[in-house]
Amino acid sequence: MINSMSGNTTFIRLVGVIFAFFATFILTKCGMNKLPTDKGREFAHDGKLSAGKPRGAGLFFVCVFLCAAMLFADLNAELIMYLLLVFACMLSGYLDDRAANPWGEYKKGALDLLIAVLVAADYLKFNESQITFRLFGGVTYPIPQWLMIILIVGLVWGAINVTNCADGVDGLSATLTIITLGGYYMFSRFAQRDDLGYYLILFMTCLLAYLWFNATPSILLMGDAGSRSMGIVIAIAAIKSGSLFLYLLLSIVLILDGGLGLIKVALLRFFKIHILKNIRTPLHDQVRKNMGWSNTQCVYRFSIIQIVVTLTVLYLIYATF
Repeated sequence: MINSMSGNTTFIRLVGVIFAFFATFILTKCGMNKLPTDKGREFAHDGKLSAGKPRGAGLFFVCVFLCAAMLFADLNAELIMYLLLVFACMLSGYLDDRAANPWGEYKKGALDLLIAVLVAADYLKFNESQITFRLFGGVTYPIPQWLMIILIVGLVWGAINVTNCADGVDGLSATLTIITLGGYYMFSRFAQRDDLGYYLILFMTCLLAYLWFNATPSILLMGDAGSRSMGIVIAIAAIKSGSLFLYLLLSIVLILDGGLGLIKVALLRFFKIHILKNIRTPLHDQVRKNMGWSNTQCVYRFSIIQIVVTLTVLYLIYATF
């Protein structure tokens, strides 16, 4: 394993980044014809345009990320468990992508819940049960483990499903994920916590290679294999930051885009409460169909909003150190 060898750490990590990009690029280019094809989503705006495109490319960029992490990053028991859970999340999504009949919502929800519980167990085995409110002076409060478990499980389950629902416009969810993870990377630098920062760089690099093929007009799609994996990586970054509630700001566009639809459906299905009757969800369908935005405008404008929020949050956080 390279990280146990002597040598220049900076050089090794640079090689890791280069490997992550070109391995993802080559694997995606050569392997996309082996992927299952998309059937087109009936109720999504322009959903039929995706029919026939290779789907499930998350298999490629997640596997390259995992290989790069094992070869070039510093590993410990906690991080190895996170990597295994990222793989499990990707695999469940890929099997759904390949399935002749899509998996039911309850089956996928139960798998997400199991993965979220395992993330919580892994975190609490190696970290204290406490939360830091970084935007309010960096005050840290210890909390009961049962409450921490609830918060982590809710965050992981929500992040997986929010990111999954936000996937539907060429380049959108991957670009927003890169911005979000970039925010967490900068936060880790401010806090001088480098235990996860390099992993985020590797994952973002793999996503950039994927975006080469997914930029409008895309020639392939990440599928649930990719969107679910992005969600759990974001959740782990939020948990390891020690400031769980930063997720609400550093992922605000993903939350609004994908999360409103989840809330709308849940309220209607379980409580017969109908909200947002005149707004299509996910929001990327609202702005494209009802407001006339092109795919490119949607990606750029949603990204601009998230960048502005992220820069503002990072500026306020920097002032607390």
